[in-house]
Amino acid sequence: MHIHEYQAKGLFRQFNINTPSAILVNSTHEAKQACADLGGNIWVVKAQVHAGGRGKGGGVILCRSVAAVEEACNKLFGSHLITPQTDAKGLPINQLLIEGGQNIERELYLGLLVDRQSQKITILASTEGGMDIEQVASETPDKIIKFGVDPLGELTTNDCMSIAKKLNLQDTLAEQFVTTLMGLYEIFTTKDVSLIEINPLITTAENSLLALDGKIDFDDNALYRHEDILELRDISQEDEKENEASEYQLNYISLDGTIGCMVNGAGLAMATMDLIEHHGGSPANFLDVGGGTTAERVAKAFELIQTEKNVAGILVNIFGGIVRCDLIAQGILQAIEKVGLNLPIVVRLEGTNAAEGLKLLDESDVQIYTESDLTQAAIKIVELSK
Repeated sequence: MHIHEYQAKGLFRQFNINTPSAILVNSTHEAKQACADLGGNIWVVKAQVHAGGRGKGGGVILCRSVAAVEEACNKLFGSHLITPQTDAKGLPINQLLIEGGQNIERELYLGLLVDRQSQKITILASTEGGMDIEQVASETPDKIIKFGVDPLGELTTNDCMSIAKKLNLQDTLAEQFVTTLMGLYEIFTTKDVSLIEINPLITTAENSLLALDGKIDFDDNALYRHEDILELRDISQEDEKENEASEYQLNYISLDGTIGCMVNGAGLAMATMDLIEHHGGSPANFLDVGGGTTAERVAKAFELIQTEKNVAGILVNIFGGIVRCDLIAQGILQAIEKVGLNLPIVVRLEGTNAAEGLKLLDESDVQIYTESDLTQAAIKIVELSK
């Protein structure tokens, strides 16, 4: 689960990580008062969306007057921000963060993530803040500082001080860095975080270390332990279809292809999509109906697939282990009756009650193509979709 920058910074402050003074506004009318409350004569207007690269997309605007702040707010509110990390539609801007300008001297990068290869919590730091860390790693890998922490161990102040020295931070800035990194580590380990980063982490002319930005991603599977974090969720930033699917315990992701896919099991779903691509087609979605599905959920899955604009055919690939193939067949027939599906459908059923499921489909009045071989099913749906 993603959260907004202002929410991440709120969490930072709870763990003694310094951030610039800022005020969240929900309308242009509130912006003028926000500038007065913040003081100064330079402000930054920052779009609050769940995507990086906001500056490249025009979502971070430096303003040198209150009038410029109001103009920036008018431009951003109600629009969709398109960045390198969004689709072509972008994400809606419903809130803006007005932040006071800073006397920036240096921009650093600091982040933590789970490194599955080393099986450690890995700290990444760099003197090249303000840039995409992937670009820095690709072009100047020697400027990436890596430090692994065993998940059964702990991060020490000596570890933090060693990283601070590599970033050329001394005296009070080094002390502030230790506090910052220890705070990030505590958030990471106590809140079940999968990624946390500050880019940039700045030093100022006033000898302060501030988190100028903040990004936190949480492990969805652990949210049941963190009601306070779950309350930060903003569904306006999430795909509507994916949210609707989650209510029916369906794992759904929209894609750009023309062949709708309904499969049980994530691995089988990926293999099915690869096979479609291999035979000249393109998947319109990823859809895992899960192991304990029902006819109602299958019907809902078909509804979601049909809403994809480019879908020209549907491939159903079910291997019945826990899930019963006859229930899948019932759901297919219910969906066709309910939503009036008129697309070509190829169904491959194998496993528990597969024969009963295929019999239901064959005896129905609906034209459904059945295949026992997955490769032949993929070839068939690609042909029919063209």
